[in-house]
Amino acid sequence: MKNFIAHTDETRESMLKSIGCNSVEDLFKQISVKIKEFDIGKPLSEMEVQKQIKALAKKNNTGYTNFMGGGVYNKFIPAGVNYIAQRMEFLTAYTPYQPEISQGTLQIIYEYQTMISRLTGMDIANASMYDGGSACAEAVLMAHRISKGKLNKCLISKNINPEYIEVIKTYCWVQNIEIDIFDTIPADCSEYFAVLVQYPDYYGEISELVKPNTTFIVCANLSALSILEPPSMADIVVGDIQPLGISLNFGGPHAGYIACKEIYMRQVPGRLVGATLDADGERAYTLTIQTREQHIKREKATSNICSNQSLIALSATLYLSLLGEEGFKQTGILSAKNAHLLSKMLNDKGIKTLNKNFFNEFVIEVQNSDEFLATLKAKEILGGIKLDNSKILVCATEMNSEEEIRNYINAI
Repeated sequence: MKNFIAHTDETRESMLKSIGCNSVEDLFKQISVKIKEFDIGKPLSEMEVQKQIKALAKKNNTGYTNFMGGGVYNKFIPAGVNYIAQRMEFLTAYTPYQPEISQGTLQIIYEYQTMISRLTGMDIANASMYDGGSACAEAVLMAHRISKGKLNKCLISKNINPEYIEVIKTYCWVQNIEIDIFDTIPADCSEYFAVLVQYPDYYGEISELVKPNTTFIVCANLSALSILEPPSMADIVVGDIQPLGISLNFGGPHAGYIACKEIYMRQVPGRLVGATLDADGERAYTLTIQTREQHIKREKATSNICSNQSLIALSATLYLSLLGEEGFKQTGILSAKNAHLLSKMLNDKGIKTLNKNFFNEFVIEVQNSDEFLATLKAKEILGGIKLDNSKILVCATEMNSEEEIRNYINAI
């Protein structure tokens, strides 16, 4: 029980000293806020507050045309997704531990796991993760467990989402795991317990996936897998499920996924929902594997992840169910078609696309990124993500019409 003993006076004193405080009170003086310092005006009735809030909301400009990606995409969401997900049976803080009273939620998660497995070409998927970044980090830790700690170095592509790289580094720092960044995968990776790449990569490039001689982790865009071959040669496939019917939400909350070969099932973080038969011989669903520290001995847990994003996983399941296999494929075809049309028009305008092969994102080279994006923004167009002074990451989805693409070109 030593891990659960509260801090001793000596520990508190050492911690305070290291941050330059003399006492706990001294620490909180720096962050405390006094309400009287806010000028919030006179008291208002509920009706008056509503009118004021609506007036403030009208100042938001929500009419911009969006050509930004970088891991969060403007996708079409069927109306039924949010309608069903917000029903009282699902919109709850309850986490499904007891299968006898949560069969609906467990069935949805089971269907979600099945869909993710099919999309990624993996044998199993868990009940979802927090987001794409933490899913990547958990996959690295999972690969380290698979190696039984015999190796302590992981190789990561420089072309994965830079935010994901930072999350991975944070996770690995406390585990004393070394991270090496690569441009090209070396022929021999035997000194590394895993190699992690992104497909397509953060800059939109689609590269051939070749399995190295170690555990292979692929961070895959599920939207791209609507028309690209699944990374079935990988050992672990991870990513974000935001493209599957999850709104932009100002950057979150979203959710992550993790799928793998069956042989690694007991190393998967979080939970797995399985199907079985009840006492009457009827189909039933239950939490099959629960390798979280809340369920088993802390030192044997695969992760300290507290829960899964089951409501968002539900939305992704509804999205795929409502679109169907052909509908989902069509969104991918439209996204690719729009992106390639925009790229061609930009090239015709003298603006070079730096990608050789891409799905719906690509990098362009301009004289001045800030001026280029500011010119578009003045025309209410979000033209992309600035990478540096001369490079911009541009994205198109099925939501971008041909008229919007022409407006982009004409606004330059």
